[in-house]
Order: sequence, then structure tokens, then C-alpha cells
Amino acid sequence: MRIRLVATTAVAAGALTALSAVPAQAAEYDSALKIRGIQYDAPGSDSNRCSGGNTAAEYLTIKNYSRSTTVNLKGYVVKDAAGNRFTFTASHTLQPGDYVKLRGGNGADSDSKNVVYRDNCNFIWNNDEDTIYVYKPSGSRADVHSYTKRGSDADGNGYITYHG
Repeated sequence: MRIRLVATTAVAAGALTALSAVPAQAAEYDSALKIRGIQYDAPGSDSNRCSGGNTAAEYLTIKNYSRSTTVNLKGYVVKDAAGNRFTFTASHTLQPGDYVKLRGGNGADSDSKNVVYRDNCNFIWNNDEDTIYVYKPSGSRADVHSYTKRGSDADGNGYITYHG
């Protein structure tokens, strides 16, 4: 009996160790809407000028991974670790499998082109590391991912894919 108890305790301890080693951003949330990828470092030299800058080349792709549920983005919030935030204030509907690119800078939002502009010429994502949060209108978390340029971007192109 004693040998079984020791072995069972060791297995349980190993399972707890394995569970505690999983990073917080790896948690799956009950949401059809998830971060597909991020262009966190716009190509070229960063310039946040509203005219001639490249903030529009920095974007976050959010996708509706549901097979049957349509999602209206109105009220969803995207934030970074520093508290910079964007709230979808207008209706923007994503059919199952559809996506939207949330771009920096100014531009015309378009359902047909799958783009929404932040109407802010400042960069939101850090080039070295950051955390991306997506919140539902209810305030519950839809998705979260952290990245580091060195650890997450193997090819160094400034783009990271999370959910394919």
C-alpha cells in the first residue's frame, strides 16, 4: 500500500508542476473571437506622422473562429500591457471564418475590405515586447497573447501568428 501511495503522490505532484508551468497567455477563453496574428513592428523606420507615417502598416488581425455564430465587434476592447486601448464603437459584423485587421493611423473603415482604423497615428504595440488583450463587451476576456521580439518572432519580420 505504501508504495502505491508514494507513486500516486509523485504522479500528482508532477501533474501539478506541469500545470503550473503553462504560461497565462496560453489559456483558452470561451470566445469565438481570437487574435489570429499581429504585425507588431511596421516595416521600415517607425514614423507616427499622420501624413506619410507608417502606423497603418502595424495591425492586429482578429478572426471569428466559430463555425456558426456571427459576432458584432461593437463594444469589444483591444488593449496592450501599458493600457493603450481601442474600443470598437461602431457595428462591424464578422461572419464565421471572417476576420478584421485593426490598423493604426487614419482611414476609412470597411467591412468589404475587412479593416478598421484606430484613428490614432501613435503606435500601440511595442517593438520589443508587449501583451495583447481582447475583451468582450461584457468585460470578460476573449483572448490574450504576449510576445517578445527575440522569443516569438523567429524570422524577425515583425509578424507573429497565434491562431492559424
